[in-house]
Amino acid sequence: MPNDRNEHSQPRATIAGHVEPRRLPSAYPEPFASRMAGREKRQLGEVFGLRNFGVNLTTLQPGAISALRHSHETQDEFIYVLKGNPMLRTDAGEMPLAPGMCAGFRAGSGDAHQLFNPGPDDVEYLEIGDRSPGDSVHYPDDDLMAQWVDGRWKFLHKDGRAY
Repeated sequence: MPNDRNEHSQPRATIAGHVEPRRLPSAYPEPFASRMAGREKRQLGEVFGLRNFGVNLTTLQPGAISALRHSHETQDEFIYVLKGNPMLRTDAGEMPLAPGMCAGFRAGSGDAHQLFNPGPDDVEYLEIGDRSPGDSVHYPDDDLMAQWVDGRWKFLHKDGRAY
């Protein structure tokens, strides 16, 4: 039953599309946060109190991007396309994806990645990533880097100055 709850008052199961979208569209500082317009994340892992990895149901409207192109030092990431035809951008170039396709990004590979929706229809995909302590993220196209500190992302300029 979708409303059945466990002893910790968290649901045992739910309809993913009924999970409320994340309130804060992006944790990025400006001017980067506004570039996430057209992206909506539903934090499915949070609904169940998952601690070791996160799961998001993400929707990209036409023209939207998944994130700034990035690579993680200690976090593995995986995506599975449910709907639409996103373009995967990596250091190797662009590759079209379709429903049923998946991609994985190994921690420490340095291969920066991003999804882009060239339109005209919405793209929907699952993104799964672990919650490795001490992770850092590199953004080769932007003056930005991130560090996972005390359960939050700390954003810095590439020269180390805080945003």
